[in-house]
Amino acid sequence: MKIGIIGLPQTGKKTLFSLLVGPAALSGHADPRQPARGVGDVQDPRFDRLVELYRPKRQVRARLEVVLLPAIEENTLSQGEALKELSEIDAYCHVVRAFDDASIYHIWGAPDPRREIEFVHGEMVLHDLVFIEKRLDRIDKNLKKGKDDRAEKEKHLLTRFREALEREEPLRRLDVSGEDEAIVASYPFLTRRPLIAALNVADDAVGNTVLRDELEAAFGQLGLSMVQLAVRAEAEIGQLDSAEERAAFMADLGITEPAMHLLTSRCIQALGLQSFFTVGEDEVRQWFVRRGALAPEAAGAIHSDLQRGFIRAELMKYDDLIAAGSEDKLKATGKYYLKGKDYPVEDGDILAIRFNV
Repeated sequence: MKIGIIGLPQTGKKTLFSLLVGPAALSGHADPRQPARGVGDVQDPRFDRLVELYRPKRQVRARLEVVLLPAIEENTLSQGEALKELSEIDAYCHVVRAFDDASIYHIWGAPDPRREIEFVHGEMVLHDLVFIEKRLDRIDKNLKKGKDDRAEKEKHLLTRFREALEREEPLRRLDVSGEDEAIVASYPFLTRRPLIAALNVADDAVGNTVLRDELEAAFGQLGLSMVQLAVRAEAEIGQLDSAEERAAFMADLGITEPAMHLLTSRCIQALGLQSFFTVGEDEVRQWFVRRGALAPEAAGAIHSDLQRGFIRAELMKYDDLIAAGSEDKLKATGKYYLKGKDYPVEDGDILAIRFNV
């Protein structure tokens, strides 16, 4: 799962990137025109609770790959050099500046969150339109050489995409059939990818959601998810030595959930993924699987042999296990289940796969 951090210059992108993957990922990154990459652990309170319960020899969190992309300015997303990096991203986190600080330069003179969202959306739309026009030109040239049913289908689909984009409608809002999906799956459409808008507010504005609510109402038609963060404050909190100090500082500022937790959770949701866990004295591990996946697919996330030789899954529900206090006590309540190939995995499930290869 690869998340791309995007936005205008001086919005807090680099600080958020450091929060997600650690400051070491920026070591040696001197050229802001080049992307920076890092990998961070997904912070999930359920994982922490399972580690407390099992005290395993090994604990393995799910991981999130994060790419800090160069700042977006006019026409940067329609230029060829940006295309490769952008097309490799699974979801975008657009950092929107919603704090006013005269000491920090803004390319428009002053922050304007609504305009920032409109601008980045417009640049993404332009990128996709440019790609479609070039692709349609190529298709038309090929069709002049002779009949091609697949090319005709692609032309019809891309024309539909172009019409939506000309209405400023992102492609993520369109329903695409399985057959059509196969045609365009490899194309670098930016507006088809999930988009999370991270509203970066001043330290004293964390608890005030008026602006966030207004922006959600104004841009709901774009199909984006919106979170509110005080990135600078969270960076300072992260430097405190003890968990007690961090919790007290967060409470003073009205921060109910750390930025890393909130943002990674939204990214997972936006990508259509969910978590499940495997547990034991040797290891507690968190895994991702597609929402709606059946048990064999979850087994395949662990190892292809488990999916190929799947027999059944032993299932515990997270809340049931925590309430019981141990596996033995849970089994005594009759809430330890055996599930077959048709079981749809749910977020937070704890699975043990029985298989035979």
